[in-house]
Amino acid sequence: MDETGSERESIRVRLGISYDGTDFTGWARQPGLRTVQGVLEESLSKVFRAPIVLTVAGRTDAGVHAEGQVAHFDTTAELDPAKLTHRMARFLPRDVRITDVRRAPADFDARFSAMRRHYAYRLTTAAYGAEPLRARSVVACKPDVDLDAMRVASRNLLGLHDFAAFCRRREGATTVRELQRFDWEREGDLLTAYVSADAFCWSMVRSLVGAVLAVGEGRRTPEWVASLLTESQRSSAVTVAPAHGLSLIAVDYPADADLSARNAQTREVRTVPASEGCCGD
Repeated sequence: MDETGSERESIRVRLGISYDGTDFTGWARQPGLRTVQGVLEESLSKVFRAPIVLTVAGRTDAGVHAEGQVAHFDTTAELDPAKLTHRMARFLPRDVRITDVRRAPADFDARFSAMRRHYAYRLTTAAYGAEPLRARSVVACKPDVDLDAMRVASRNLLGLHDFAAFCRRREGATTVRELQRFDWEREGDLLTAYVSADAFCWSMVRSLVGAVLAVGEGRRTPEWVASLLTESQRSSAVTVAPAHGLSLIAVDYPADADLSARNAQTREVRTVPASEGCCGD
């Protein structure tokens, strides 16, 4: 209640979140396990003196990091974004931080309003492996990987497809996704894959990277990677890349006026049109 005794109106709060996923059992709350959601909700609930439940843009797996995660919650308490950011820095452990706090429109939904999510996967070709200060977020690979072949294989996967071969099965969940970016950049010994899509299914990014890395190491061809788009279930031939190389770096949202329409569109179950199959008839 406010000072007049009336019930305060509920507001929606948007959070920007960063974390080192090494010592977390993923994002989603699990009884008896240390998770990002569990740690954040416990700390926020203490600050607000009321239960706080978070909705997140993307539920990361165990060991996966985030530099640009987004979540929201509703509260009837007063909101001072700068004060909350400062207080949470004292309440939270060193491996998770709330980097941004702002009031959001009622139609904003961290999950359903998202237009696309951006991930980075980091590898090193250094003969000695990952440098100690990067060892929790960079994966070692062979020094002589064929980056040109990896770029060809990655381009073959762009577009709207059924990525069933790259996804762990979830009952009732679609595996149709629009892969909008999959390219590689080199800076010295560091190789970074940038992967963007409207949404991702379970283990999809790490499977995409694992399949393309097999091409770079000469174990597979770009054509083999493209052929995986014809499969209707997860392929046992795809090696899932280690979790600690992956980080959610950003999430894109539409203008406030378009939030409601985006929420409805995201909830629609999609299929791949016959004319947009990956390999023709």
